[in-house]
Amino acid sequence: MNRRIVAMARHTARGLFVAGLLTLAACASAPAQSAPTGKESAPAAKAPEGPTRAAPTRPAHLWPFTKIQGIEWVKLDDVAAHYRLKTAWSKPGVEMTLADARGVRLRFEANQRDFHLDGVRVFLGRSALLHRASLWVTRLDVIKTIAPLLRPEDHLAFLPAAPPKVIVIDAGHGGNDPGKQNLKLKLDEKDMTLDVVLRLKKLLELRGFKVKLTRDKDERLANEQRADLDRRAAVSKEAKADLFLSIHFNAVEPRDAARVTGTETYVLTPQFQWSSTDNGGDSLTNTAFPGNRQDVANVVAGYQLHWAMLAGLKTSDRGFKRGRLRVLIMPECPAALLEAAYLSNDKEAARVGTPEFRQEIAESIAEGVQSYAALIAALRPPPPPDK
Repeated sequence: MNRRIVAMARHTARGLFVAGLLTLAACASAPAQSAPTGKESAPAAKAPEGPTRAAPTRPAHLWPFTKIQGIEWVKLDDVAAHYRLKTAWSKPGVEMTLADARGVRLRFEANQRDFHLDGVRVFLGRSALLHRASLWVTRLDVIKTIAPLLRPEDHLAFLPAAPPKVIVIDAGHGGNDPGKQNLKLKLDEKDMTLDVVLRLKKLLELRGFKVKLTRDKDERLANEQRADLDRRAAVSKEAKADLFLSIHFNAVEPRDAARVTGTETYVLTPQFQWSSTDNGGDSLTNTAFPGNRQDVANVVAGYQLHWAMLAGLKTSDRGFKRGRLRVLIMPECPAALLEAAYLSNDKEAARVGTPEFRQEIAESIAEGVQSYAALIAALRPPPPPDK
């Protein structure tokens, strides 16, 4: 992301800015996660009712591409040249870096779905491709992920006209739906998310945001799961929200519980792109959802939120990801689903069970919201006063 803009944003957000982005050590030891069991993935059988226009895909730059097996690919050398970055092989034929005078900005690896931007793990729709002695990424990944993150000011037509003021926060699960559980420690996701959300509401209101909650007690919004999830997204529309956040905790199968920890963030998968947990697309890949009209804002907001949680919680980086999760497809504002930690890992779950760590989660998310708001404010300064 453009350093000048990020500097302005974070200076505004925190009141004290240390030049440059904080470099976060990405934890690559954890395996790429499979689709979260029982999470709110959009049902494959049915798209939203009513016609939906295709999501805007016009790029700010007409990237040169080469078709390989029917897919449009962009050479990383061309990405580097456009942003005045220098390419180098850190591992010949395997790993390529793109750097400027400040150091390495991006790191890509052949046949890997994820890359690192200023140390933060970001997932692509398809793995980077080794072709003709260079690395290539899909044109869609450049347009929908890499370009907006590197230079958001080139994409103002697809970003909000003003910083967010109204924020809807969703505490995942509730009532007879406990969500993920750690039975050993007697922790239910529904209780942990509600506690974090109530803390977050206070923090954001102190920063001047107007906050609406989808629930403020232990309840479901509807008896049937799909209706419950749709109701949560509908709250954002009724509140005319500028940002929608759904707060969750994660879990994996018992065989992986001891080794999988960390934080991940989801935003809606762009139309035609594969979700981070898909290896071939599905029946919804070509569907344009209402949320896809926020693709650029989603990636900008999601990255800020993910960065802030990693910086604040010091957890391992499970990645900034894409998914067609039910609560993300319907909001008409930028939206993200945040998985702060793993309840399936006893050590990490024990941290979640403490009020101190839940407060840290809330504070980190609040920092991410403030950073996103400051970034939009920096990109859209107010007009000069009339003389």
